[in-house]
Amino acid sequence: MKLNNKIIISLILTNGALLLSSCEKFVDLGAPPTQVITGDAFASDASANSVIRGLYSTVLNINLSGTTTFFTGIAADDLQYNATDAGITEFASNNILNTNNNVANLWYNSYQLIKNTNNAISGLDASNSLTPLIKDQLIGEAKFFRAYAYFYLVNLYGDVPLQLRNDLYAFEDASLPRASKQQVYDQIVSDLKDAESKMQTNYDAAASPRGRANKAAASALLARVYLYQKDYQNAELYATKVLQSSDYGMPAPDKNFQNTSNEVILQLGNLTGVTTFGANYITAATAVPGYTLPDAVYNSFESSSTTDLRKINWTSLKTISGKNYYAITKYKVASGTGAEYHIMLRLAEQYLIRAEARCKLNNLSGARSDIDAVRTRAGLTAIPSGSNETQLLTAIETERLHEFFGEYGHRWLDLKRTERATAVLSPVKANWQSTDVLFPIPQAQILINTKLTQNPGYEN
Repeated sequence: MKLNNKIIISLILTNGALLLSSCEKFVDLGAPPTQVITGDAFASDASANSVIRGLYSTVLNINLSGTTTFFTGIAADDLQYNATDAGITEFASNNILNTNNNVANLWYNSYQLIKNTNNAISGLDASNSLTPLIKDQLIGEAKFFRAYAYFYLVNLYGDVPLQLRNDLYAFEDASLPRASKQQVYDQIVSDLKDAESKMQTNYDAAASPRGRANKAAASALLARVYLYQKDYQNAELYATKVLQSSDYGMPAPDKNFQNTSNEVILQLGNLTGVTTFGANYITAATAVPGYTLPDAVYNSFESSSTTDLRKINWTSLKTISGKNYYAITKYKVASGTGAEYHIMLRLAEQYLIRAEARCKLNNLSGARSDIDAVRTRAGLTAIPSGSNETQLLTAIETERLHEFFGEYGHRWLDLKRTERATAVLSPVKANWQSTDVLFPIPQAQILINTKLTQNPGYEN
């Protein structure tokens, strides 16, 4: 995990105004990390707030939204890649080299975010001059993002090094071994519980709409984490915390991805209102989008008595040179200015998390009710009342595919966590191997850190 010696905490502050609706500049620190941590960065509420705003800019600048979406989408079956970049086509064929630059950048950028959060947490903890409520909120936001980064690392790579110290040289020495998946999950849960206890219910009114993490964001991510760990009681509990709030709702699909949508639990704002998704999914009428919806997914939407409104509003047929492509039109704006932000967490996921948890807890009527909340928004009829557990779980998998295609790797991670990847992907992926469910540890990191080991299937 070797990082550039010149990277210091001031990177947290760079371009921070991207998050805000205003163009307020961040404080210019310019001091070494050890001096910044104990110095002016955390001396006042305003400067400490600037540091945490910088974490959001870090997520935008490293394009964590895009990398956790595009590469996982084409590794699964919910995105089709239409260009020829060799480093990306490796994901489509599930023949990823351990020297793949995209894999290396995803690893490196995730740990850079973690390093920034560790710096922030340490500085906030050490400060005695901050307003207590503000200090708690900022620590909660930092821990939320540390948990978020580790969630993707542990799901994409398996066992990963667990770095929690604010130690400039801990990363430079590259001396950490891989921690077990359970250890990483335990830390994620610990961070999110602490974040939930510290953060406010209300959103920061000075930031982009729903553009700063709050208590509900921590609860929503906890619900997901518990579902992934098969802790269904807690998955239901934390999803319910979000679903019982009057702050959130389910707007019509055509309004769903606007930055004013009340389905949003957390989104990453920017100055232009144009997202990575719009820029990659939408092209001019005669241009093939880089990523489209595969034919099989498009054809899997219900259209017998009623047509799924998600199919109508979130996809679009494009015929170019006699070939059909199904563009993804969840986000409508590709360039210029718009009113769309990167939606990280939204309410539909909480309904489907709770539906799956209730199904596993033998509350089949409750599970049907939650599935129907998502289907009703899509203009579909209710699930048959006599559906058994197997039928409901199949319906949930289908609803998750139709709801979250092209978003943050949901499909890839769903197939992995339910152990359905081989059954679903081996018929459509040439040379599929069960070991393909994990990405390779970047070989450059293994050469630097002899305590790292490679994932099975990528040794050569």
